[in-house]
Amino acid sequence: MNKLTKIGFTALAGSLIAVSAHAGSMSVSGSASISFSDSDTDNASATTAEANQWSMGDSLTFSGSGELDNGMSVAVKYEADNDEDDAGAFLDSHSVTLSSAEMGSLTFAGHGGASNLDNMDDKTPNAYEESWDGVAEADEETVPNGITGNNSFFYTAPSMGGATFSVAYVPQGETATPNGSYVDFGVVFKPEAVEGLELGVAFGETEETAGTTVDEQAIYAKYTMGSITAGMNVNETDTVDFTSFGISFAVTDDISVAYNTSESELSGSSNDQEASGVSASFTTGGMTIAGMVNTVDNASHEAANDTEGYEINFSFAF
Repeated sequence: MNKLTKIGFTALAGSLIAVSAHAGSMSVSGSASISFSDSDTDNASATTAEANQWSMGDSLTFSGSGELDNGMSVAVKYEADNDEDDAGAFLDSHSVTLSSAEMGSLTFAGHGGASNLDNMDDKTPNAYEESWDGVAEADEETVPNGITGNNSFFYTAPSMGGATFSVAYVPQGETATPNGSYVDFGVVFKPEAVEGLELGVAFGETEETAGTTVDEQAIYAKYTMGSITAGMNVNETDTVDFTSFGISFAVTDDISVAYNTSESELSGSSNDQEASGVSASFTTGGMTIAGMVNTVDNASHEAANDTEGYEINFSFAF
């Protein structure tokens, strides 16, 4: 996003932690979007009433950064939006990051923390959204994606030979971790000898119910050659195997199209969820128009629950 404004400070971090800063800056960026989405289903048992297909999203991000006396950098970020999934919370995410070239970066997220598995739930290229997106029953319960939580930590080590290691930790007691703490690890490798290739792996363990642990892992590969990018993701838990493929084509610097597929297999069920979709986007200045059409068979591993979802989105960034 483009910066709306920038203001210089001589002691930004001084008001945040007990260390003075040599120099600092603050920026504000934001976005607003209008979407129209709908879906058609072959599920005879579906009785959901027709809902308003129009929706709006908006976000404002306030970012501040400065350099400390010891050479480290501190960055603070607050994001305010109308997140309906978080009971209308004004601050969707806020975090503090300490970093240095030698140490890497450590982020404490008071709200809206990330995990390695969440970051790698589907890294296949697309022009708008994943192949299952837009279909209510085909939600992320069918896609292994780790745990995110509030008051959590995320550490990223300095890159070495094209490899970047990171670890996420969510203490016990958060809504997502009532029975035990959560930790996962991730490595992203971009070999210097093969330009355009990106590989990643993440794995973690959580105690979803008292005395019962669940292991998760994700592996992906993505390769870009010219205007074409292709990728594959394989995610697994003790009960779900998820595989996705995607290919995108940058027609111009402003226009992209993509095709994506995915399959989710659930232990004990013969109803594999299979999804496919096409998406496209067009950017002009600060406006992007994007859309998708996704088809999901056996959504949520329910036999004959076949649904087609489609969406068009107009977004404006500043």
